[in-house]
Amino acid sequence: MNMAVSKDSEDEQETSPLLTATSPNNETISPHSTSDHSEEFNSTQNSTAIADEVTTAQLVRIMSSTYLGIVLAALDGTMVATLTASISASYNSLTLLAWLAASYFIANAVLQPLAGKLTDIYGRRTGLVLSHVFFCAGNLICGLARGESTIILGRVFAGLGSGGLNGIPLFIASDLVPLRRRGIWQGINNIWFGLGSGLGGVFGGWINDTLGWRWAFILLVPLTVLSAILVAVFVRLPTKRFDETESDEKWKRIDFPGAIVLTSAIVILLVGLNAGGNTVPWFHPLVLVTIPLSSALFLVFVYVETSYAVEPIIPVKLLLNRTVIAACLTNWFFTMSQISLTFYAPVYFQVQGMSAMDAGIRLIPTSVGAAFGGIATGAMMRAVGKYYILNVVVQLLFLLPLGLTTRFSLDAPHWYPFVYFFFTGFAYAGMLTVTVTALIASVDQKDHAVITSGSFAFRGTGSTIGITICSLVFQNILITRLWESFGAEEDAEEIVRRLRDSLSGIKFLPHDWTDTAKDDYMAALQGVFLTIFGLAVLGTISSLFMKEHTLHKDMARRRS
Repeated sequence: MNMAVSKDSEDEQETSPLLTATSPNNETISPHSTSDHSEEFNSTQNSTAIADEVTTAQLVRIMSSTYLGIVLAALDGTMVATLTASISASYNSLTLLAWLAASYFIANAVLQPLAGKLTDIYGRRTGLVLSHVFFCAGNLICGLARGESTIILGRVFAGLGSGGLNGIPLFIASDLVPLRRRGIWQGINNIWFGLGSGLGGVFGGWINDTLGWRWAFILLVPLTVLSAILVAVFVRLPTKRFDETESDEKWKRIDFPGAIVLTSAIVILLVGLNAGGNTVPWFHPLVLVTIPLSSALFLVFVYVETSYAVEPIIPVKLLLNRTVIAACLTNWFFTMSQISLTFYAPVYFQVQGMSAMDAGIRLIPTSVGAAFGGIATGAMMRAVGKYYILNVVVQLLFLLPLGLTTRFSLDAPHWYPFVYFFFTGFAYAGMLTVTVTALIASVDQKDHAVITSGSFAFRGTGSTIGITICSLVFQNILITRLWESFGAEEDAEEIVRRLRDSLSGIKFLPHDWTDTAKDDYMAALQGVFLTIFGLAVLGTISSLFMKEHTLHKDMARRRS
């Protein structure tokens, strides 16, 4: 089949297979098909080419129309990181920070693994457009929210949308680009993601300081509508049209039970960890019930994935592959570190006395580094066809600056973050490029979609659990230090409550108490930075267990 998407064929999009191959019986099949024929074809390694490749011009047109959505999704993440202090102050609850991040990333963790399956049925373009709808609705809800529960709901919708905006373009690239060139296109995606991340902090801080934090969400709405229009017009991919029976069969293969159990386990875990030592004692019944219950649900999830799910969210059986488990754990721990750093660095800057905009500016090097890291790593892999040594290099580039952040203090030079965060961004993007390539290279063609989705699940759960762990560390150290500093004062309970609920509480303290309160915040932040470094060390150790696999130059995996 000729993959050229001509003007005439645009009217017939969504009516023929996206990527086709000829089976031993001369039947046309899709590489994402789960039919017996597809499995037979892959197992027998038929020499017929899997697909003709699109031209560079067509590929550029298709991928470029997805980039505004990637920018907006990335912008949303760092924008919220700089707004959390202001949002939490509006609701008098600094503990809201964890839920603002966790609700968003939980939705990501659930949606991204399902996105590959759902867009196999309904098409990549349809999935992208619906992702824009969720993202738009979520930001509108956040901008208009009058209560904590409402804004958390908005972050859930935004997270669902963002999961599709980030994930589906990678599925499209996986459909159309050979492994040897995949790193380059992922690197280009990382450039746009880096651009959005870099703009997000400045945009959020500027809007917060001028119009108020609500407008940062509202202004994303028209941009999201524009991005949806670009996708609807230009993402025209031929894909298979299923009849009702085939669609029903496809739906049955989607792991909704696994998604529900995983979400329940994470949410219950968050409730217990955020409450313990924070709103209730560690031995309170709420903590004693939720944490064991969440552990039990995680075991149920493993059972569902191994014994019940036809196509699981997290392919537990594939995790027996050494490279797969190592790469997934590397994604897990590194994402815990990077996302936690993104959310707690602005808190550190604002404790130093900076505005939200100044804090956002200091996140820009992370995004610039990510843009360079993704494309540089992809180019190196394309040139040499190997990734293991490259993996070791990016691990070291991540660990060194994170180790130095544990030395941050209130009087640390303001140029430190510009250097340190550039290298963490560079290394994190390089890690994503290396591990995704290693994952795809280590499994059969028929498992590409499920393993890519699985890596997103690890990142999503890593983001959520990482933020929760760091929130746990931050709140418990802060509460302990504040009681040590102000416990003997009159109205000590009110003082501690005000300071732990909002950074702005420092402004209302007597002048001779201000430095003490800032030192208490800094002690809590140093605990967070040390935790972030420890998580990165675990990620580095995990990455060393990956094996070197061949990176082929064509979709049929004949040329290396």
